[in-house]
Amino acid sequence: MADLPPLSTIPSLPQEAQLRVLDTLFEPSPELHQLMIPVLANQTFSSYTNLIDAVGGRMSALSAPNSPTDRDVLFGILGSHPRLGRAPANPEHLSELSKKEQAQLNEGAEEQAEKLRALNAEYEEKFPGLRFVTFVNGRSRDVIMVEMRQRIDRANTEKEIEETIQGMCDIAKDRARKLQSRI
Repeated sequence: MADLPPLSTIPSLPQEAQLRVLDTLFEPSPELHQLMIPVLANQTFSSYTNLIDAVGGRMSALSAPNSPTDRDVLFGILGSHPRLGRAPANPEHLSELSKKEQAQLNEGAEEQAEKLRALNAEYEEKFPGLRFVTFVNGRSRDVIMVEMRQRIDRANTEKEIEETIQGMCDIAKDRARKLQSRI
């Protein structure tokens, strides 16, 4: 599992190391890299929470429905998150942190796993370009599936974008907290 460098060093790190910070907190995304390279190179943050909030703010700024180009960038970022409860076709694309966070969703009856796969497919059909993202935080597969159903039935793309950004930031904050507690 990756470690996080001291915040004060991020602007002076090589770009590759700066991008590893983003990939550790979020998931690898070329669009997120492009969005945040200038920020990481030129700005310091007082905490990882503040850095993550800055990323969330930049993502939210891309969500305007009247800017298709910005939304394409945003959907590239949001779509980089792995599907819940499903091993990716290419396992190296799932970060070690995602594997640990989703461990309990990958356990249990095949019937439940199939229901989760079906909900993922229904969600992605309802919200093209998005993946269902939530801060699992130890919650059971059943609880997550109830949340998925509610969000699908709500059918509000703008609210879904907002909740997806928030979910990614909540996950990133949890990762930062856990990684910093190891130091």
